[in-house]
Amino acid sequence: MNTMSLWNISTWGFAALAGAAMLVGFSKTAVSGANTISLAIFAAVLPARASTGVLLPVLIVGDVLAVLTYRRHAHWPTLWRLFPAVAVGVVLGTLFLVWADDGVVRTSIGAILLLMTGVTLWRRRTAGREEDPDAVTTRAGRVKARSYGVLGGFTTMVANAGGPVMSMYLLSAGFRKLGFLGTSAFFFLIVNVSKVPFSAGLGLIDGRSLLLDAALAVFVVPGAFIGRWALDRINQRLFEQLVIVATVVGAAQLLLR
Repeated sequence: MNTMSLWNISTWGFAALAGAAMLVGFSKTAVSGANTISLAIFAAVLPARASTGVLLPVLIVGDVLAVLTYRRHAHWPTLWRLFPAVAVGVVLGTLFLVWADDGVVRTSIGAILLLMTGVTLWRRRTAGREEDPDAVTTRAGRVKARSYGVLGGFTTMVANAGGPVMSMYLLSAGFRKLGFLGTSAFFFLIVNVSKVPFSAGLGLIDGRSLLLDAALAVFVVPGAFIGRWALDRINQRLFEQLVIVATVVGAAQLLLR
């Protein structure tokens, strides 16, 4: 990418990126999926493809803070079930980025997110709360985990938009607030770090983009603290509603942008 364009950012543009970085911190420690709004802001201020490379290290900073905050609440059996399918999704997403333009990427991901939201809401309405996270040893449970894993890997690679897909999976599996955040924290730290070589190979990350990331990372920290403070004041029902709303808003932004 032409990283010289990253330095032609107005004061208002940098302020918007700083606010988006704060929202990344908030989403990682409070309402997962809300960082799709950050994705839209980054893409509005920076060139679309370049924005994904700049946003990735900012997300990793948020992931580290989330892991430090919720590391005791991760559900590792769920993570081990998801990782192989996610790896497939990341490879498919890398191949997709080689030929797909921004419009195709946004439309595809937005449609996937809306579909997953609809499926999750339907399942919750018709079957009540889903099974315990450990009770997914059935064939249907394994298929669901693999399907969400591939979609999560694909969407996180092409647009850093895997959060809503994983949010829908974790909600459908019946995770409570802390287990949800602890599991997603480790999931995205591992997945996002694994994406760095792919993004660098595609020319989306280089020295100049990392300098911009260093300036933006400072703003992730207060967002994470605000998120942790807010989580104690959000009950489980409201938490789930906020996650779903954030997912729908993010999907709509991708489709309409």
